[in-house]
Amino acid sequence: MATEVPNSSGEEALVLDSVDRFLERDVRPVAHDLEAADAYPGDIVAKMKDLGLFGATIAPEYGGLGLSATTYAKVVERVSAVWMSVSGIFNAHLIAAAAVQRFGTEEQKQTWLPRMASGELRGGIALTEADCGTDLQAVRTRARLDGNEYVIDGTKMWITNSVEGNVLAVLAKTDPDAEPRHKGMSLLMVEKEAGYRASKLEKLGYKGIDTGEVVFDGVRVPTANLIGPEEGRGLQQILAGLELGRINVAARGVGVADACLRDSVAYAQVRKTFGKPICQHQAIQIKLADMATRVEAARLLVDAAARAYDTGERCDMEAGMAKLFATEAAVENSLEAMRIHGAYGYSKEYNIERYFRDAPLLAIGEGTNELQRLIIARQLIERYPV
Repeated sequence: MATEVPNSSGEEALVLDSVDRFLERDVRPVAHDLEAADAYPGDIVAKMKDLGLFGATIAPEYGGLGLSATTYAKVVERVSAVWMSVSGIFNAHLIAAAAVQRFGTEEQKQTWLPRMASGELRGGIALTEADCGTDLQAVRTRARLDGNEYVIDGTKMWITNSVEGNVLAVLAKTDPDAEPRHKGMSLLMVEKEAGYRASKLEKLGYKGIDTGEVVFDGVRVPTANLIGPEEGRGLQQILAGLELGRINVAARGVGVADACLRDSVAYAQVRKTFGKPICQHQAIQIKLADMATRVEAARLLVDAAARAYDTGERCDMEAGMAKLFATEAAVENSLEAMRIHGAYGYSKEYNIERYFRDAPLLAIGEGTNELQRLIIARQLIERYPV
């Protein structure tokens, strides 16, 4: 979704203040225990509905907050600094909503967006399969036209909100023989009541949020659930939505990297070795300085990508740069934080080991960082031809 007029500084301050209070009251006190138990945060989700986060970037005319990507990225950073998993609950949901808002018919927008903005429908995007992730054109899930319905068969993997949520934007082949392949791909909105089955997958990190395997076995949906007026546009539609998703993941990287920094600065002032706080040792000071520089550089890249998105112009290079740098910053800072904390960083008593488990996902999700490098390089060649 492109926002023509960014949110005013006053409106943004009110939103961020509300988010900060929500995090301190409802998330921080329970995050450690819920994450350790890998328990879905149902009470937090209910509060997120009340706060309007499921409609964060959905336009006000459809019941959303209509936040600019710039403000939204700041929200995501704050949430991720407290518990990164929570940001994923509304990120995947808002990518699906962005596809409807950008490419759906007016009837589809009226049908889906108000219910998504309220949190009545909470969902995500069903793209990845066992044999394809980065190469989305290799998906095997099939949507076959049968009268005025599509019959969907296939299996999706690593799908956020598939177990606890109730709607998915599904990328499927409507014409498996089309050349080039992307012209045979379409995006369909599928509610859980249509009959898909989802089972939870176990993960190293990113606990609490449900990530599942989704099976479509003769699932039928009306042709009206095809996003847009015609088949064959699904890949372009979802890639456009992934620009917002990559900005979100980049903002998550900033949040995790910043949490690592803040926890490390605090610990370095109370932990003593050789008769003085370790923050007075140059080896630790150098680590803290590098961590802080990564955070600030990543934050600036995320802000630049979000501002580019807000103009409505193509911003895959900017989003790719932000995603690449910020998520690598999270990975690097989590390792440095563990080294600064020593044995306590390896203990579940502190949050450092959670950051260390969560950060690598960010370098993989929403397109691997290897893919981001290719996107950046191709855009450079396109923008600056000889």
